[in-house]
Order: sequence, then C-alpha cells, then structure tokens
Amino acid sequence: MSFSAIEDDSREIRLPADVDWQMLDKSRFFFLGAALFSGVSAALYPAVVLKTRQQVNLAPIPCSRMASLMLTQEGPRSFYKGFGTSLMGTIPARALYMAALEVTKSSIGKASLRVGFSEASSATIANAVAGLSASMAAQLVWTPVDVVSQRLMVQTNGFSNYRNGFDAFKKILSVDGFRGLYRGFGISALTYAPSSAVWWGSYSVSYRLIWDGISCYKCKWKFDSVNCENGKFLEANPMFVVGVQGVSAALASGFSALITTPLDTIKTRLQVLERERGGGRGRPPTVAQTVRDLVKEGGFSACYRGLGPRWASMSMSAATMVTTYELLKRLSTKHQG
Repeated sequence: MSFSAIEDDSREIRLPADVDWQMLDKSRFFFLGAALFSGVSAALYPAVVLKTRQQVNLAPIPCSRMASLMLTQEGPRSFYKGFGTSLMGTIPARALYMAALEVTKSSIGKASLRVGFSEASSATIANAVAGLSASMAAQLVWTPVDVVSQRLMVQTNGFSNYRNGFDAFKKILSVDGFRGLYRGFGISALTYAPSSAVWWGSYSVSYRLIWDGISCYKCKWKFDSVNCENGKFLEANPMFVVGVQGVSAALASGFSALITTPLDTIKTRLQVLERERGGGRGRPPTVAQTVRDLVKEGGFSACYRGLGPRWASMSMSAATMVTTYELLKRLSTKHQG
C-alpha cells in the first residue's frame, strides 16, 4: 500500500510513493539492513555511553565534563565499552523491528482505509501502531543485550566486574537467573513502545506538514501557483526528499525524548545497579526505590540526567536511521521483470 497522496478541502498533497512490504526482496532487505544499521550504531554509540554514565552517576556531571573524564582517565576506547555485545544484539533486534514495523504498517493502513479513514489519518495510525508493535517485538531481544552492554558501559579502569560481554552474561545469569537478564523489561516496554508509537506518528505528521509547506513554496516561486493549488507537483529530487525526512525525524525525536527520558533513567538504573545497592536487602532495587533515590539525589530534575546526550543521540540516530531505512527499502525493492 502506498500512502502517496492525501486530500484536504483545498488541494491534494502528493508525497513520494512508499515501498510496501510486498515489494521488498526480504533477503536483500535484512542483509543490507544489518550492514547499514551496524555502521550507524557504531557512529552513534559514544552518545549512548555518555547518556548511560550520566544516568547512573550519583552526582550530576555535565556531559562535556563526563566526556573529558572518560577520555583522560580511560582513553578513547571507553566510549565503545560494550559495543561488541550491543552490536550482536542489534542485528536480530533490528530484524525483528523492521519486519514487525513493515507488516503492521501495511495491514493496519489497509484496514484503516477500509473503515473510512482518510489516507492521511490512515498513515498516521498505521505508523503509530506499527512503531508500538515493532518496539515490543524488538524488546524481547534487546532487553537482555541492554542489561549486559550497560553493565559494561559503566565499568571504569579501577572498578571492573566483567571481562567481556560473555562473562557479564554468565555472572548475571548465575546471580539473578534468567529474570536478571530481563530486569527492567516492563519499564523498557513502557519507555520504548510509547516512544516508538509517538515517534512514528509524529514523524508521519511532520513529514506531511513540511512536505506540504516546502512543496507549495517551490511551486509558487519556481513554477506557478495554479499547479500548486491543483496539487500538480513535480517529482522532488532525492536530496530534497532526504532533507525533509531528516528534519521530520529530528523533530519527532526531540518530542519523544522530552516525554520519555525520566522512564529511560529509571530503566537504566534498574538494569545496571547491583543487588548490594538495592537498599542492603540483597534484592535488586525496585522502581519505587529507584525513583525515591533519584529525587533524594537531585529532585525531579535528576530524572532528566542524560537528556542532552539522549536528545542528541535520538535526533541524530533518527535522522540517520530513517534516511538509511528509506534508502534500504529502495535498494531492496524487487526487480520488475
């Protein structure tokens, strides 16, 4: 299904045709996706490490100060602690995410159209529901990887419990059992699933609004207003499409980060803090205890520790990911013959 056009009272807004799930060569889609997203993850990983360090630190430290301390005390490699483990989990998690996203978006979009929603509303609903389902599916793989990689991220030269990702996996499993690998799964779902739904829904709306505004501007100043009002747009060049996608993704990410950072801070602490820090009772800290500790440390603003790196990471990641994802879909389109 292609959400390529929506109508309002005055004119038709034509968007670039979408690439549907049925149009994709699945083997090429997943192979190229693994390669492309691994590169993107490598480029953005240092911001994730900085965000995690800020969230688990008992005292607030500015992002620049944290980065300087890591660089001088631990060296450049500290910005990639846990990256191997994270990358190993990213590939299957991304595969699940992409498959769930495309299948859900296609089926929900068609169903929305059948019950009478406009194409604009159908696109927004389909994107939001697809983002929700894709995030839930990916969390089944990503939560254990997140637990292990975040434990490695916060290790310093003077304090190291784990030699590598496999050693951390074994120790967590032996101490906390299988449940230890899924510590924070509930709040992860509460953080990422709504965040993904908000992001995809916001992205769909932002994309249409920006495309509408810029396309009409181009028509009125470079061509003629009659063609603009009649909805007759010339096909945009690829760089124009990429620019609109990137700006829309960054706007959606900023909104999503602002809403979900407190939940992300609580989730990170639940997944990283050991039993001995669970109030001396030999149990992992609870959500309520974690919130109380954060408020004691710095009031409600402590829940927003790491907002800067997270906002930057999400915005850069989303802008890069969505343009890469759209490129991936077009590279994976079945050849017509």
